[in-house]
Amino acid sequence: MNSVKNLISDSDNRKSARQTSLLHKLAWLGLGFFCIVLSLLAFVPADCLAVLLERQTEGRLTLGDAQGSLWSGSAFIGAVAGGSGGAIVPLLPGRFVWHLSPAVLLGQVEMTLENTESLQHPIYVSGSWNQIQVSASAITVPTERLAGMGAPLNTLRPSGQMILSWNILDVALSDGNTSVDMNGSLTLTMQGMASALSPVKPLGSYLMTFDCRGKEIQLKLETTLGPLLLQGRGTVVRGHLQFSGQASAENGQEEKLANLLNLLGQRHMVGDKNVTALEFK
Repeated sequence: MNSVKNLISDSDNRKSARQTSLLHKLAWLGLGFFCIVLSLLAFVPADCLAVLLERQTEGRLTLGDAQGSLWSGSAFIGAVAGGSGGAIVPLLPGRFVWHLSPAVLLGQVEMTLENTESLQHPIYVSGSWNQIQVSASAITVPTERLAGMGAPLNTLRPSGQMILSWNILDVALSDGNTSVDMNGSLTLTMQGMASALSPVKPLGSYLMTFDCRGKEIQLKLETTLGPLLLQGRGTVVRGHLQFSGQASAENGQEEKLANLLNLLGQRHMVGDKNVTALEFK
């Protein structure tokens, strides 16, 4: 009887040993696979961010001369001249340098973005995969380079000084990660603006504000200095712009600005003033 028990015990021990050995092998295999994945992630090239930027901006923007890795790299922001496959034209001065914490693999986002030539302050992004907070800053936009983004800017060929500033922005994914909710406000200041289509220089200075409320952005355009007077209000919902406004000439500038106003839209009388309707739907 004891011999039978010993045989059963030996069998159980051998079975347990085999199971333990198998678990050890699986553990080492899993560890090896994890190390391989980490090694591959450590060398993910910075170019992969260019694909993400192009996708989010529908091909309007991309990264040029991307160097480094996903975690620490640099590049300039540009537009593709002449469509896909064309040369990348820099839109902003300087190179953007980023540092992304590997903690993002665990769902925690921590990133720093710097550019001493374009950004007023470094941008800090923190949060999770589904919700992030972007620190306040401002960016200087060289207006003359905007023509590289195509029509209608390549026709208007604007010049002047543009500064986009914002307070803290809260950005979250919603609707099953298919849409973005953003809360905060941005201000686009345009000083001494001019266009190649008009001999009047400058045309004026303007202020456009963006009030972000979840899926909707309310915008307002006003003139701070003529002679081209612009005003209007609109909304952006899920990327769709609706804007209603008008353009007119300061008293005494009607004749000089007539051609430009005709190009901007249909003209009609409002009271005793000839104005151009600015409608986007």
